[in-house]
Amino acid sequence: MREKLQRFMWGRYGNDNFNQFLMAAAMVLLIISLFLRGPFYLLAVVVMIYAYYRMFSRNIAKRSAENQWYLRKSMKVRGFLQKKKREWGQRKQYHIYRCPRCKQKIRVPRGRGRIAITCRKCGNEFIKKS
Repeated sequence: MREKLQRFMWGRYGNDNFNQFLMAAAMVLLIISLFLRGPFYLLAVVVMIYAYYRMFSRNIAKRSAENQWYLRKSMKVRGFLQKKKREWGQRKQYHIYRCPRCKQKIRVPRGRGRIAITCRKCGNEFIKKS
């Protein structure tokens, strides 16, 4: 049976990150459709059909381009979340202020009292409590 499946999938695109996202989204929509009325069930079925269509497609170049598009978009979100996580982890040791002139973020150590902070980008100096 496994060999038959391997022969069937020969020359087809298969599974990738975008497909995994689509399947997870379909599952979330199915769970939502259990509790709320609306088009959630139909939308989940459509998303699942599209995921299977991508998986069994023989147009590998197009499916790969779709996956690259998804990875670029998801990388922006992941980068933003990682940045926020890093800032959250440093909150006990540093204050993060914005320059009033150019809005550049500036990180200063906590516990130094009132200090004059100089923006490295525009040279503006302002006083804050650290």
